[in-house]
Amino acid sequence: MSRCCTLLESGKLALRRTYVKNMSKKKILFLCTHNAARSQMAEGFINARYGDRYEAHSAGSEPTEVHRCAVAVMAGVGIDISAHRAKSLDVFDGASFDYVVTMCADAQENCPIFPGGTTYLHHAFADPGLPLVADSDSCASFRHVRHEISEWIELTFSDQKR
Repeated sequence: MSRCCTLLESGKLALRRTYVKNMSKKKILFLCTHNAARSQMAEGFINARYGDRYEAHSAGSEPTEVHRCAVAVMAGVGIDISAHRAKSLDVFDGASFDYVVTMCADAQENCPIFPGGTTYLHHAFADPGLPLVADSDSCASFRHVRHEISEWIELTFSDQKR
């Protein structure tokens, strides 16, 4: 087995150990196509606000890299996601989650599917990386989507039973 495959397998093993260790927390997997912004912000919000009762992760079917504006706008609300990396769904093969949340705006985005969930939720958030309006503030759409995600997470997860 090559060094690359060995590192990948050991990474999956480390993730599985984390799941066993945190069995008392409900696990959430946030999914988007690229795992570059929306799902990363949602993961950051859950782990920062509700880390005592939830363990959030994120992934995508076509991961790219975490967008610099996603990192910047989350830092603007005191949440550091600078160490996050875009992950493929493959990283979570064989894992199970209490919640699997898809965040794609519409079917055109090729929203990923993950079979290991107990409860499936979908909430459409616009892709902040798409140029919707010409704006001198290149991260404005990210701030707008961050605000929408923050409100939805508050409504959806703040009062959930442990």
